[in-house]
Amino acid sequence: MQWTRTCLAPALLIGGSLLASAAAASSETLDKTVEQQARSVMQQYNIAGMSIAVSDNGQQRFYNYGVASRETQEKVTDSTLFELGSISKLFTATLATWAQANGQLSLTENIDTYLPQLYGSRLGKVPLFHLGTHTAGGFPLQFPDAIHDNQQMMSYFKAWQPEYLPGVHRSYANPSIGLLGLIAAKSMKVPFKTAMQEQLFPALGLSNSYLDVPANKTSSYAQGYNKQDAAVRLNPGVLAAEAYGMKSGSRDLLRFVEANMGLTEVAPALQRALADTRTGYFKVGAMTQDLIWEQYQAPVKLDALIEGNSNRMAYETQPVQALNPPLAPQQDVWINKTGATNGFGGYVAFMPGRKLGIVILANKNYPNEARVRLAHQILNELGCCTQ
Repeated sequence: MQWTRTCLAPALLIGGSLLASAAAASSETLDKTVEQQARSVMQQYNIAGMSIAVSDNGQQRFYNYGVASRETQEKVTDSTLFELGSISKLFTATLATWAQANGQLSLTENIDTYLPQLYGSRLGKVPLFHLGTHTAGGFPLQFPDAIHDNQQMMSYFKAWQPEYLPGVHRSYANPSIGLLGLIAAKSMKVPFKTAMQEQLFPALGLSNSYLDVPANKTSSYAQGYNKQDAAVRLNPGVLAAEAYGMKSGSRDLLRFVEANMGLTEVAPALQRALADTRTGYFKVGAMTQDLIWEQYQAPVKLDALIEGNSNRMAYETQPVQALNPPLAPQQDVWINKTGATNGFGGYVAFMPGRKLGIVILANKNYPNEARVRLAHQILNELGCCTQ
């Protein structure tokens, strides 16, 4: 375990020995909880490696267990690259709100404003924010198998017929957020990968995050294992980069979480963009659907988190209640997102008002419920979930 702590102000040195003793005891308790719970989950689901990062008001702790590859026995570190799956969507949403903050697009404008090819189609008249809230009208989780290239993709979007009116139902989907990423990059007049890797990632201070892992970083790229424990890696499809194609380590992701909590300094336009992703647009039970982020009023019950991150929410269409006007970013909330590919599973969560955040990355796709329980147990040690 590695622990990084910010400097204490001189005034806090009064009674410093007592504070140090309390901090050491608290740290030891947290360390034991993380060790015990993480190893229990790894054993239960036969997970080769796991990296956990925790931020408590700017104090960072990193916990790394197991191996990045059973074949090489390379140890997991906070720089080990994991496939993020749908956690990637958070960065796509941030790119869109960053373009908006820079005056390059507006999330309330229709899609055909930015893609004239869709003029006259049903999809073209849908406002952009529906693409980032899964409420465009009933997209499937994945593109149909027959879609293999951009031309086929655009033909699919032109011909697409919604099952519902926009803003009435939530259908968790990759095509819609992928389209938002395509439009955001187009508004910035650069390819999507360029917008992310050469503009957004550096602006966030991320130095170990990629859509295409460079040759000199392949040794840090963890091997994923599927539910049958076979070695697998991402098999990208159309708009994969935009929807689920990012690779990163726990240290970079914790920096992203801290930026969302205002603990990391970024440029004003990007800070606005981060806040805009946490605008609430729709309610689904206890969950408020932000722009990709999902949030719950604190104190949140574990059962509500488990339900909000369940397969039912991922695979079944749910009716929504529109928030009009949209809900401004909140402080007293639990905000989270799961992500997975065939061989990886991850979870990020934070509480802005408590300045608490967590990142959990593993090189196996294991159940969301286990990830949520693990995060809740760890943050509960830091007082996340009391009245």
